[in-house]
Amino acid sequence: MMTLAPQAAQLPTDEDDAMSLRADCIADSAGGLTFDMAETAEAGDTHLVLRHRDGLQEVRLPLAPSADGRLRAALPSSVELPEGRWDAFAQTGDGEPERLTPGLNDLRSLVDRVPSGARGHVAVRIPYATKHGNLSVRSWLRAPHAEAGELHIGEGELGVHGQVYGVALTPDAYAELAGREGTEPAPRAEIHRDQALFRFTVAYTELPEGVWDLWLRPAGVTGPRVRIARLLDDIADKKPIFTYPKVTLDTEFGPVTAGPYYTSDNNLSVTVTPVTA
Repeated sequence: MMTLAPQAAQLPTDEDDAMSLRADCIADSAGGLTFDMAETAEAGDTHLVLRHRDGLQEVRLPLAPSADGRLRAALPSSVELPEGRWDAFAQTGDGEPERLTPGLNDLRSLVDRVPSGARGHVAVRIPYATKHGNLSVRSWLRAPHAEAGELHIGEGELGVHGQVYGVALTPDAYAELAGREGTEPAPRAEIHRDQALFRFTVAYTELPEGVWDLWLRPAGVTGPRVRIARLLDDIADKKPIFTYPKVTLDTEFGPVTAGPYYTSDNNLSVTVTPVTA
């Protein structure tokens, strides 16, 4: 039986040295995960435990013997996993949960994944190795979702292509750039749409200094506000991997450097920084 409940017992952290158990992970295109590990020497039922970093949520998955003599646990796509980072442990009986280390991760089905969006949301789970070498799962649950595709770097602008899931694009659709400092009103960009596909251009010259988060308003001002992000691949942390050149240009606010980047949550943003003499 699978449970999602408040976390009660204290589990080891990344800093603990107990890292002898190893789990292989297989991801499927629907968003499900399968975990395989060797049998433990301890007696009792064994569970794979996923603990959210907030310390309040826990998912317990039974590890049952599989055909190859190993233990297997499944996290189907039909079970919602709240957004965030989940640390993986194995627990046998009433014993202490033991931190898992990653084995072989088969994430091929996540590359160029195109979900149907029929459920009105997009669920993404990517297993990865932490900086301490432990196994964790990065989860996103977006309803609706705006997936960033190709980014085109121009001399004074950024071209963004993407696809929306779980909601229709209407003639009132537009993109919105929200400043982290609460700049009002938020600049808008006209959307060119083709069914669920969209594209728009961000003009750097129209942006004052700061960090600007990119949002899609698929039904205009009266509809949902959808954060634009890149989630549908096998890379858990885009920020250090996807790097883009910055351009330097003169604006009415003075000379600046500007360019896009992905945040620690894989959301798309733009930075505008004054050029110092």
